[in-house]
Amino acid sequence: MNSNLPTKNQSRILWFALTGLAIAAVVALIVAAFWGLAQLLDVLSPVLWPLAIAGVIACLLSPVVDFLERRKISRGNAIIIVFVIAFTVFASVLVSVIPQVVNETQQLAKKVPEYSQRLQNRVQTFIAQPPEFLSHFLPAQSFDALSIGTNSPVGPNPPAPSNANASATTSAASWLTASLPKIGAWLFGQIGKVASGFGFLAGLALIPVYAFYFLLEKRGIEKHWQEYLPVRDSKAKNEIVFVLDSISQYLVAFFRGQVLVAITDAILFTIGFLCVGLNYAFLLGFLAVFLMIIPFLGAIIICLSASILAFVQFGDWLHPLLVVGVFALVQTLEGLFISPKIMGDRVGLHPLVIIIAVMTGTTLLGGIIGGVLAIPLAAALRVIMFRYIWVKAKTVDV
Repeated sequence: MNSNLPTKNQSRILWFALTGLAIAAVVALIVAAFWGLAQLLDVLSPVLWPLAIAGVIACLLSPVVDFLERRKISRGNAIIIVFVIAFTVFASVLVSVIPQVVNETQQLAKKVPEYSQRLQNRVQTFIAQPPEFLSHFLPAQSFDALSIGTNSPVGPNPPAPSNANASATTSAASWLTASLPKIGAWLFGQIGKVASGFGFLAGLALIPVYAFYFLLEKRGIEKHWQEYLPVRDSKAKNEIVFVLDSISQYLVAFFRGQVLVAITDAILFTIGFLCVGLNYAFLLGFLAVFLMIIPFLGAIIICLSASILAFVQFGDWLHPLLVVGVFALVQTLEGLFISPKIMGDRVGLHPLVIIIAVMTGTTLLGGIIGGVLAIPLAAALRVIMFRYIWVKAKTVDV
C-alpha cells in the first residue's frame, strides 16, 4: 500500500475544496456575464430601446391583428387598421391626460422650494413634539439631540477682517480656477445632450416602423428563426431551439401582460389619489404606467412619492395613511383579480423570486432597464433549471 496516497479524510477535504473552487468560479463567471451584459446594454441602448419598445407594441397589438386576419382581411391592411385605431386611442389619451400632467408638473416644479421648506418644518416639528406613541418608547434626550442645530438661535455676524477685499479677490480667483473645468464639462455635456436628443427623436420615429415589420413578418419569424442559428441540425440544436422558444414565450407573456397590468394599476392609482384629494394624482398615475412595469419596486416608489406629497400638502397623518390604503387596495386587486385575469400563471414565478430578481437586476444590470429585464431573465433561468436539472433530479428519484 502506497503511503503517499491521501487518506479518506484528506480526499474528502480535497474534493470539498475543489467543489468550493468550482462553485466560486461559476459564480464569478455569472457575475462577469451580468457585468458584461450591463456594459453592452449601456453601449447599445440607443439601438436597443426602440427595438424593445417596438417589440412590446407588436406583442400587444398582435392578437388584434390576428383577429382581423381571421376575418379575411389581409395582414398588411389589418396592421394599418390596428395602427390607426391604436394611434387614435393614444392621441385621445394624450389630448385628455398630457395637458393635465404637464400642468401638474409645472406646478410641482414651482412649489418644490415651498414643499421642501414645509417638509423641513414638519420634520422639525415632529422631532420637537413627537407623537405620543413614540414618546413612550424613545427617551426625550434622543429628540433633543436630534434637534440640536435646527432650532438654535443664530448669533450675530462675526466681525469682518481688515483684509476683506484681498480675501474676496483671492476667493474669486480660486473659485474661477476651480470652476473653469466644470464649466467646460458642462458645455460639452449640453452638446452631448443635444446630440442624444436628436438620437432619441430618431429612435421614436423608428418605433412604429419596427413594430409594423415585426407584425408583418410575425409568421415568417416564428417559422424560420431557428434556421438562422449558427448550429448544425443535431440534438444540441433541438435543445437550443426548445430553450429559446420557451424563453421567448415567457418574454411575450410577461411584457404583454405586465404592460396591461401597469396601465390598469395606473388608472386605479389615479382614481384613488383623486378620491384622497392629492394635487398631483394625474402626474403620479402617468408615472405609474412606466414604473409599474417593474413589479413591486415601481409600486413602492409610487407609494412613497404619493405619501410624501400627501404629508407635505395636508400636514397630517390621515392623508398619508389614506394614500397607503389606496396602495394596499390596488395591490390587493392586482394580486387577486388583475394579474390572474391578464397574465394567469404564464410567468410562473413565486413573488419572493420576483422580488429577489428585481433587486438583483437593478443592482447588476443597473436602473430601470435592469429591473424590467430581471423577470424575463429569471423566467429563462427557470426554463433551463426545469429542463436540465430539476426534472432530471425528479426522474432519478423516481
